[in-house]
Amino acid sequence: MPYTLKPTEGKKKRPAYHELRGPLREAVKRINRTLESRGNRPLQMDFEQMLDALIYFHLEDHDSGRHLVQALAEDQFAREVIAPSGIKKSSFFEAINTRGLEQMIAVLGELVKQAKGVVPSAHGEWGDLVAIDGSLIDAVLSMYWADYRDGSKKAKVHVGFDLNRGIPAKLFLTEGKGDERPFVSKILEPGQTGVMDRYYQKHKSFDAWQAEGKHFVCRIKEGTTKTVIRDNEIQPGSIVFYDSLVLLGSTRDNQTKTPVRLVAYRVEGKNYWVATDRHDLTGEDIAMIYKLRWNIESFFGWWKQHLRVYHLIARSPHGLMMQMLAGMITYLLLAIYCHEKYNEKVSITRVRELRIKIRNEAVALCCLPSVPGSREGEFSPHAYAKT
Repeated sequence: MPYTLKPTEGKKKRPAYHELRGPLREAVKRINRTLESRGNRPLQMDFEQMLDALIYFHLEDHDSGRHLVQALAEDQFAREVIAPSGIKKSSFFEAINTRGLEQMIAVLGELVKQAKGVVPSAHGEWGDLVAIDGSLIDAVLSMYWADYRDGSKKAKVHVGFDLNRGIPAKLFLTEGKGDERPFVSKILEPGQTGVMDRYYQKHKSFDAWQAEGKHFVCRIKEGTTKTVIRDNEIQPGSIVFYDSLVLLGSTRDNQTKTPVRLVAYRVEGKNYWVATDRHDLTGEDIAMIYKLRWNIESFFGWWKQHLRVYHLIARSPHGLMMQMLAGMITYLLLAIYCHEKYNEKVSITRVRELRIKIRNEAVALCCLPSVPGSREGEFSPHAYAKT
């Protein structure tokens, strides 16, 4: 006998998908959701349908845009909850490649604010820490704009990752060989501390960031020329073996105009040299902050493996940016959901539980009568309406 979800049970408990989606209600209210048609034909998808479809792509196990469109047409949960009016393949691909980018960026900003109010800060004593890094996305040869090297096409996302809360906050997209360093000033806000690998070492940038009031903890090459202005005290037995105020670079080259603090420490026989303008912290604090940078690498790996964000459903810069933003929005929704419901970080265990709940509830709700007197087994869209 099939399981029947009683109407009273359905009223007491919000369906899992809408519980996950809950933060979007306030976020979407605060933005301009109007999409403009590029011709005389009316739009086949509004912004929220587009957003739900892209979240559904990342949340469920879809491996292509065609797979997603097929699910939107044939899967009962998707037909009733994600795209009640139906979405044609041509409408879907035309929409994500031409519209909604401004709205998607605005939604991301609103969700970041909400997430910061829900997810606790783990390292508040060190200030607002933002890891900055780029990640390559395998492209296809027809993506002419995604220059990388001969015979290979790649795009690159440049991400600002809130290390205090473990959530992504900002995202930019370029071709694969795009320089990552110019995005530091775009990602960082005054007062924040950017945490970066040695690829971001550029002495003119160190001067510019300090002038902008943007702090940094950036690994540099060990052999970088340095002129010592003042040595700082080092604690006996510390992993830190060097701590000085210096000018980086030679006088004939790109020497920094503003002094920086240079901290060097040794972990498991390996030396790390880190430049910073944070004079309020100990050398050991600087070492721990740089260690946190690994969290953005872990995020990229998890994001790619479990939310399938690098499975291309669009090949234009606009469409790929839409997909990447939707992947970040999905992760933020999961972060809010896991902390509000379980007081935990995002994990694949909780994501799998959520996927199973959504599928089970969809099956159970198929057994609800849609109106008094309806036959058991008829689906009730009213029971699963967006709330």
